[in-house]
Amino acid sequence: MIIEVKDLTVGSFQGAINLVYEDKPANNEVVEVLKAKKVFEGKSGQVFYKTTNELNYEIFVGLGKYEDLERTDLINAVARGIKQAEKLKIDDLSINFIKANGLCTGGVTKSIVQGIKLASYKFDKYKQNQEAYEPKVTIIGGPKEKFDKMREKIAEASNIADGIILARDLVNEPANILYPETLAKRAVEAGKESGFEVEVFDEKQIEELGMKAFLEVGKGSVHKPRLIVMRYIGNANSDERVGLVGKGLTFDTGGYSLKPSASMDTMKSDMGGAAAVIGTMKALAENKVEKNVVAVVAACENAISGGSYKPGDIIGSMAGKSIEVLNTDAEGRLTLVDAVTYIIEKENVDKVVDVATLTGAVLVALGTEITGVVSNDDAFYEELLVAARRTGEKFWRLPNDKCFKKLYKGDFADLKNIGGRNAGTITAGMFIEEFVQDKPWLHLDIAGTSWTDAGNDVTPKGGTGAPVATLYELVVKHQCKHNKK
Repeated sequence: MIIEVKDLTVGSFQGAINLVYEDKPANNEVVEVLKAKKVFEGKSGQVFYKTTNELNYEIFVGLGKYEDLERTDLINAVARGIKQAEKLKIDDLSINFIKANGLCTGGVTKSIVQGIKLASYKFDKYKQNQEAYEPKVTIIGGPKEKFDKMREKIAEASNIADGIILARDLVNEPANILYPETLAKRAVEAGKESGFEVEVFDEKQIEELGMKAFLEVGKGSVHKPRLIVMRYIGNANSDERVGLVGKGLTFDTGGYSLKPSASMDTMKSDMGGAAAVIGTMKALAENKVEKNVVAVVAACENAISGGSYKPGDIIGSMAGKSIEVLNTDAEGRLTLVDAVTYIIEKENVDKVVDVATLTGAVLVALGTEITGVVSNDDAFYEELLVAARRTGEKFWRLPNDKCFKKLYKGDFADLKNIGGRNAGTITAGMFIEEFVQDKPWLHLDIAGTSWTDAGNDVTPKGGTGAPVATLYELVVKHQCKHNKK
């Protein structure tokens, strides 16, 4: 897909997407006539198209009111325009640059690019009739003095979108295709393509590392676990390293605490955290970000066999703490604590972010558009919020008060892997906190945000790619050197 910025007229293209505010003059006579006749008023969600005298198409997309527009609204509006262009089979189109409340030129440009690229996403590789739509899109009407900056942002945003697309692809792969070994291979391929190092540990090496909790979860499956370690060193002169840990359950039956069948058909998505950190590493490396990042995925399947771990078992961990297993469907936190211990002790990271489809309770609390957060560090959480403002993804911090500790204190071991019905998302996060060794830490529970059944303008049913964009911005902090291709 080609996305560029030029000083051209609308008439130069087969089609044009016009982004229109409900309460702002459009500087377009056609739009003003449509508004007067109330055929198209620029309201959020509205899409209208017409042919011109040259037999080209004009597509009008409503943005709603100027003061109400959020970054995600802009992304979705662009996506609606692209989807209409696809229906009309327009291969060469323009889209008008607009000013947006609270967004700089770069922010608007990145939002437009994200809307363009993600609107065209499909996971149809297993269908007989595959239909790829990759139009040439030119952004027009932008400030000429900022064209060079806009081109930089187009390149950056395109690479971020590719990271999101990779994450979606991984989540959408069925479990008979994507299991620990093949997930590791996909990570290796991404590293070779984008420029980051990948090291894969097999089950014997994992055992030598003492990752007992991780091994217990995966030992019931014929697909053996893999520890995937990804390293991107963008600044050799700095010792600072950010650590990303992604939950990598390529399928989760619940083990002996078996899930109902209706709850199992989307469990290929239980590696959404792994997909997110792999996609983030791709985006960081492609944009040659001048930061050092290590990402770790403890990949396994939670399956049932004669060798599976059982409720009531007491297991060990890489950190030496014993864990009483009361529910084998609370498996993700067991793999994560060993991955967190590994990334701190072996990779020497300074901060840790773990990303996991961890609890159903987070959907009850926050729904499907807000990611739940548990953190031990106010400043690190504020950095996350700053990053989120640059992406439009939404996060909400839950308390980690010491009063919750008694809920998961073990009766026969140091800890137990569930804290009961109350505060389920919090106790799951705080269980992981027991292993972070006082490092600044963020726990992102993406069980509600990493998958959509309904689909929307930028995401069809399936994996969303959340929160790749925010993880990228959290690492970058406005400092990057773009890869020129």
